[in-house]
Amino acid sequence: MHDHHHDHSQCDHDHGPKHIYIYSPSSAVRDKAAFKRGIARLKAQGHEVEVDVDALATHTRFAGDDATRLAAIHRAAASGADVALISRGGYGLTRILPGIRYKAVAKAIEKGTHFVGVSDFTAFQLAVLAQTGATTWAGPSLGADFGVEGEPDDIMEACFDDLLTGHGEGTGWRMHKEKPHATTGKPAVPNVYVKSATLWGGNLAVLASLVGTPYFPQVKGGVLFVEDVHEHPYRIERMLTQLMHAGVLAQQKAVVLGQFTNFKLAPHDKGYKLQSVVDWLRTQIKAPVLTNLPFGHVETKVLLPVGATVSLSVEERDALIYWGHQH
Repeated sequence: MHDHHHDHSQCDHDHGPKHIYIYSPSSAVRDKAAFKRGIARLKAQGHEVEVDVDALATHTRFAGDDATRLAAIHRAAASGADVALISRGGYGLTRILPGIRYKAVAKAIEKGTHFVGVSDFTAFQLAVLAQTGATTWAGPSLGADFGVEGEPDDIMEACFDDLLTGHGEGTGWRMHKEKPHATTGKPAVPNVYVKSATLWGGNLAVLASLVGTPYFPQVKGGVLFVEDVHEHPYRIERMLTQLMHAGVLAQQKAVVLGQFTNFKLAPHDKGYKLQSVVDWLRTQIKAPVLTNLPFGHVETKVLLPVGATVSLSVEERDALIYWGHQH
């Protein structure tokens, strides 16, 4: 599922301990046990873990009021850490996007800080891309991924380790088995090769909520990946329709569907399901629609460089997104 492309001759890889900064830009941390387990795990791996002073702050549903969360983002940017990792997603970033000092964030990224997160963090990632062109990483959060009871997912950990050591060069996966096209007999996804495209995307609901704002990247000829949780297929279709009518999908070289989880079909769906949305989308856009990217609100998640230049290849059911060294 996860392809390691390790070429040790290319450069010296640093296997030393890393400085990881934990902060909370979105919802308040409710699961303190998972938070503590996550920190303990990262420390056990030898890393220096710095916890933001307001990481456990609460203000209604948020991790502190808007000013508190903005200050936390700016402390993360000033920390000099190798990785700035969110404690959790939830909700809270879209309302503070105008207050983020994007130049400071871009400067931190240039100096080597990798901003990593998922879910609500999509808002931050897309805003940074739109405002500065800098690359951030779609990946784990502290509590839900490193703080699980039992062992964290080994693919997620391997990908995170690749980011820390400079090994991460791409990710490969197998797409869902799908029937060939009913009338043409062609495969659901043709063999594809895309060179030099911008990889971007994230949580579909958050992404759709930014259309028409200064925080939505104008990516042309990109590879767009999306995932979501607790969204019925018709709602996923409605958000994809919004992106289509806004002209976003027509400008992409490929659309990659990650994991869509924790929804319940209703009796009146009468056979309308997630695959129905995929089939429909393929009739609406020329770009290939890929499936089953291991990313989303699931344990097994890869790390993806949002804003990086990638190549994409598909041979039958095997897909590969390759970005080489983003360091």
